[in-house]
Amino acid sequence: MPKDLLHPSAADERRKHKLKRLVQSPNSFFMDVRCPGCLSITTVFSHAQSVVVCGSCAVMLCQPTGGKARLTEGCSFRKKPE
Repeated sequence: MPKDLLHPSAADERRKHKLKRLVQSPNSFFMDVRCPGCLSITTVFSHAQSVVVCGSCAVMLCQPTGGKARLTEGCSFRKKPE
């Protein structure tokens, strides 16, 4: 089954390592996280390495893991546009 190396599918590109893609791009991103308690919005890095708390009500929004940060239950998020 032949593969087109100049025009890979989006699914193939997503699976590849960030440096081996046709156009290099990072896996990380910034996101707006909405606090479930006070509904305020906080900007959080997707691979945050420390606990992020809400500035107004001190509720924990996300906790670090080995890679991506894990959002707490009830938090909603959206990717920030580049």
